[in-house]
Amino acid sequence: MNDKIIKICEQKFIYLNYSPRTKENYLSHIYRFLESIGNKQVIHLSAKDFQNYLDNHKFTSVSQQNQVINSIRFLYKYGLNKKYDKVSFKRPKSEKKLPLVIDADFLREHILKIKNLKHRAVLMLGYSCSLRVSEVVNLKIEDIDSKRMLINIRNAKGRKDRIVILSPLLLETLRNYYKQYKPTNYLFNGQSNLQYSTTSCNAIVKQYLGNKYHFHTLRHSGATTMLESGTDLSLIQKLLGHNSIKTTTIYTHVSQQLLNKVKTPM
Repeated sequence: MNDKIIKICEQKFIYLNYSPRTKENYLSHIYRFLESIGNKQVIHLSAKDFQNYLDNHKFTSVSQQNQVINSIRFLYKYGLNKKYDKVSFKRPKSEKKLPLVIDADFLREHILKIKNLKHRAVLMLGYSCSLRVSEVVNLKIEDIDSKRMLINIRNAKGRKDRIVILSPLLLETLRNYYKQYKPTNYLFNGQSNLQYSTTSCNAIVKQYLGNKYHFHTLRHSGATTMLESGTDLSLIQKLLGHNSIKTTTIYTHVSQQLLNKVKTPM
């Protein structure tokens, strides 16, 4: 019966057009829940069983807590076709943490001196275009529009397409990379797969920039650099693919140049 419920969930993922990554995350947490109930059939569980699982789960972060809640809620609603008025699926308040950014001069200096063309191209894309790591590994050769000096970001977070600006320096780097590596289909190929892995991208960041950074730091840093160079906040919002400009305004709180312009009362 539990296998049947999983198949129902998988069909719902397709019907609701969930991204492969979201589907993978949800199923991972659903499987862990099913393991926790042992030989019991999930269809026979009560609302109390679901509530106890959530109440006693040891979450490692607010982000993980949201993922677990959303996954169990999905199972409850779509897998079992139950109304969840008897289970509290209240999400925790998000952590109000400012994004970590890297100094623009530091980034430019360190990225441009990378001898490995593939590594340099990956980091330049993340910083210059403020891309998510998933967007970099999903890029295809045809997405690079050198005539219009644009890059097409397809099916990004929220199943949305958008365009970002392709700088002359980035284009030159990508062309040199293409001549040397001759990628197929995807812009960046892995050693055993056509698609480069997000793990490899994060490893590159740590290798050249420092262990405390990860790929998303490049996205934050790129957005902050655009803001400090005078780019309008609403345009940055579109380039980043944010639904709300409230999400984009967080970069005004981490911009050192903007903070330096503030006159303190004393």
